[in-house]
Amino acid sequence: MSRRLSPPPVLSRAGELLANYDVMFCDVWGVLHDGHRAFEAACDALLKFRAKGGTVILVSNAPVPGERVAAMLDSRAVPRDAYDGIVASGEIALRHIAEKGYTRLHCIGPQQRDAATFTRLAAAQASIDTAEAILCTGLNDDINETADDYRPLLERARARNIPFVCANPDLVVDVGGTQYLCAGAIADLYERMDGEVFWAGKPHANAYDAAHAAAENARGETVDRKRIIAVGDSLRTDLKGAEAASIDAIFVASGIHRDEMMGNGVLDADKLAILFAPPAPPAIAVMERLTW
Repeated sequence: MSRRLSPPPVLSRAGELLANYDVMFCDVWGVLHDGHRAFEAACDALLKFRAKGGTVILVSNAPVPGERVAAMLDSRAVPRDAYDGIVASGEIALRHIAEKGYTRLHCIGPQQRDAATFTRLAAAQASIDTAEAILCTGLNDDINETADDYRPLLERARARNIPFVCANPDLVVDVGGTQYLCAGAIADLYERMDGEVFWAGKPHANAYDAAHAAAENARGETVDRKRIIAVGDSLRTDLKGAEAASIDAIFVASGIHRDEMMGNGVLDADKLAILFAPPAPPAIAVMERLTW
């Protein structure tokens, strides 16, 4: 199937298309839930995909380990039978920190919300003047702060040339219709200051390699990437990452790009064509919402 369809075809149901694949890499926030509640039709699509022999790996940029993502999904009524495994950015970040052997970290992010990540650290938390690296899971206060509030701290980090580990590459997240800045917004600022950033998660290869390994482990067999489909709502992370990994993708328009794509709650064909004009990453189909 061609990977460059611009604009991609709009589907109301995905069942027939999904029958061409053995594995689905499914985004979580914006596809399965909106931060408050599960999308029943999307959960049903995953359940039916698995019932027909498919394997579902949830690929999330959440800055916490996979077990914490599972608990969050439980609280939003996403059934555990809808997926086979979870790859979370927080887990990738923790693994990178362990591999680097950092012993002192300056941590940015809400300590209570992201406690599942911070309590897993073997490294001690340290001031920016003594830390070997920065670990960022998000803004300390994503209601009142912006990335620019961290510029003075980042300038001190840059003067010492310390690396920045971004545990959530998303720039923003949509929570019930309100958007909040994520760790990626601070990491992006540091990178523009010529700081070194390790991006844990989509669109980077570490997320797709981990998801591929998880799918092969779940199926007990080698999986050709031509038999994998990604489903996501972000061009920058989900679709760009799928393109780099040579994986087909379905774009869900009602997620992070909702305001750009949905006029009065209905997909706008003209806006769709603009959004997917080259060099935008391709999708083989667009849906307002994931539905079997």
